[in-house]
Amino acid sequence: MKFASATIVTVLTAASANAFAPASSISHAHQLTSTTSLLASRQPIMAGNWKMNPATEEDALALSSALTKLLGEETCAIDDSDEMCTEVVIFPPHPFISKVRDAVEEAGITVGAQSIFFEDKGAYTGSVAASMVKSIGCEYVLCGHSERRTLFNDDDMAINKKVKKVLEMGMKPILCIGETKEEYDLKVKNEVCAMQLSKDLVGVTKEQMKDVVIAYEPVWAIGTGLVCGAEEANDTHAFLRTVLANLYDDEVAQATRIQYGGSVTPDSVDGLMAMSEIDGCLVGGASLVAESFGRIINYKKE
Repeated sequence: MKFASATIVTVLTAASANAFAPASSISHAHQLTSTTSLLASRQPIMAGNWKMNPATEEDALALSSALTKLLGEETCAIDDSDEMCTEVVIFPPHPFISKVRDAVEEAGITVGAQSIFFEDKGAYTGSVAASMVKSIGCEYVLCGHSERRTLFNDDDMAINKKVKKVLEMGMKPILCIGETKEEYDLKVKNEVCAMQLSKDLVGVTKEQMKDVVIAYEPVWAIGTGLVCGAEEANDTHAFLRTVLANLYDDEVAQATRIQYGGSVTPDSVDGLMAMSEIDGCLVGGASLVAESFGRIINYKKE
């Protein structure tokens, strides 16, 4: 069980204003505190995004089978009442979802879809509807992954529609946000993340936020060899809670699970998960090696 800081962080301006505030003011927003104390428990969640891997259904099933043998005693299914355990989700490519689900569901692993289109049906060749992935057992859908933003030109309006469609269909979106290397170097990380979070959650109610997971993925730390340190990631997560507090309230800010996704490895996971504001990891390459992902989901608690 992850516990949020006992001191609630607040900012004094509206989230929409924060998104465009000077970097000097917004970067220190999470340092402002109130005297109100609130402890919120957040169930850890580890997710493996297979992207366009592996090459064949046979390989996907072999990976799935190997992973089921590596689950620790502290991992659990999505509907497990024990919040002390770690939820595990994997995102296979669309053609493999159904059979992978069959292979892992008994072990308590949940499956999700890497993306959907926000329309229900129609002449959208190559697209997949939310109803389709729900019908084959998906509980989660990735929305706004950096590769969908950069390679497939998903903008915030489209991502917002996807988030709302996923919720409408009774599934749970993992909303991915994060800055590029250029934006990081320009020191506008907080502004970019605040803007993405604010735009992507337009029309999502406080009640719906219980089903939303946020994934902070600094684009510059994905597959580049560059590293976002655990403390820096933790500070960013704390800042994101100030944005959520302004969009909703402190209760939502402290209850929402925020994953870190940026080249997570077996060597870095323990340090990341020791941070108070990091509730799990969104794992790319390491999730394609059963032993590596197994070590990540069975991280050593500090």
